[in-house]
Amino acid sequence: MPPAAFPQASGPLQLQGGAGAIEAVVEWQTTAPNRDVVGIVCHPHPLHGGTMTNKVVTSAAQALRDLGCATLRFNFRGTGRSEGEHDDGRGEGDDLVAICDWVRATRPSARLVLAGFSFGAYVSMMRAADIRPDVLVSLAPSVGRRDVAGFREPACPWLILQPDADEVVDPAEVYAWVEQRRPAPTLLRFDGASHFFHGRLLELRAAIVDFVGPRLPPLA
Repeated sequence: MPPAAFPQASGPLQLQGGAGAIEAVVEWQTTAPNRDVVGIVCHPHPLHGGTMTNKVVTSAAQALRDLGCATLRFNFRGTGRSEGEHDDGRGEGDDLVAICDWVRATRPSARLVLAGFSFGAYVSMMRAADIRPDVLVSLAPSVGRRDVAGFREPACPWLILQPDADEVVDPAEVYAWVEQRRPAPTLLRFDGASHFFHGRLLELRAAIVDFVGPRLPPLA
């Protein structure tokens, strides 16, 4: 069973997904005032080495903690100590919904920022209409590599960060897909950046802070 209360200190925890236990970690910013906000960050494709310790994922989580948010990272099913098997985004989306439901049950007054990188961006944006986050952040979303036919527009501010020199996700396919979205998300192109934002992680953090910060409640 998942904890009955949201942890008040940083550390690992075990949540519950449709295929069993989900390995997760909660982190708080201890050097600044906190906001009543939880940020959840989803990792890239687990069959290609993606885990919750990916540097883009941890950088995005750090950006949210810089804003005073508590953050939650977790391993998709079949990754690390999370039980189950990879389900190509379907079961992973169900697990994400379950995790968000737990956050809302244990932090009912908190705002929710939902973020993801690559496969994690795909999973989070495909279920954003169900989850109803207050802010959505998608980093190099793998829209050209996956089925997005069932996508529904999120009813919240939405930031997309796309590297222009992405060697995994075709930037042109991302840009064409974004142009079809109504209302249009905010798209930031990272000129010359690779899929993993090598050498650009500080810029990535700053972009997230600049977009998300004004859309959050005041610091406590």
